[in-house]
Amino acid sequence: MSSSSPLDAWLAALVRTPGLTALSLADATRFLVDDALRAADLVARYGGPVVDVGSGGGSPGIPLAVALPETEFVLLEAERRKCAFLEKWVPPNARVVWGRVEEQETDWAAVAAAKALAHPPVAAEWTLPLVRPGGAAILWVGETVDLDHVDRVAERLAARRVAGLPGLVVLEKTGPTPAGFPRRVGVAKKRPLP
Repeated sequence: MSSSSPLDAWLAALVRTPGLTALSLADATRFLVDDALRAADLVARYGGPVVDVGSGGGSPGIPLAVALPETEFVLLEAERRKCAFLEKWVPPNARVVWGRVEEQETDWAAVAAAKALAHPPVAAEWTLPLVRPGGAAILWVGETVDLDHVDRVAERLAARRVAGLPGLVVLEKTGPTPAGFPRRVGVAKKRPLP
């Protein structure tokens, strides 16, 4: 990144703003920009629109939107204060939506991306209803991810895991969101699917 990059300015503001990240600037660059951009080719494969679910301070949505300027992005965030921060930094091809994932329209996004949203099975349940058939949910996961559990949740939501990258799980939507999903606000976290 050059020193005048829009990502540099956003990242500096993110690190300075209380309550958004405890990372140093160097760590934020590595975890919030470089790690987000690893998915750029995967996201580009599916096209747009792309929704960053639980965008927080804007990763992975802002780095990906800057890298893919022809793709439409939605940064979905439930906390009004974080939305106010995001509004100041979204690139022209992105918009901020304040709301809960469970209350959004289903089957509309080409990609739903989630980084540090929730345990991967819960993140899968929250993201997949947003994705249209043929699209994908892309989840950033740790080394201890229970892929069998993620696979079971994906199957219940008309999706299957396909090849991704280390630390990225790609769940491709094979059909429309089944009846009963998304479950009511908070249910997926309180009572995760088995």
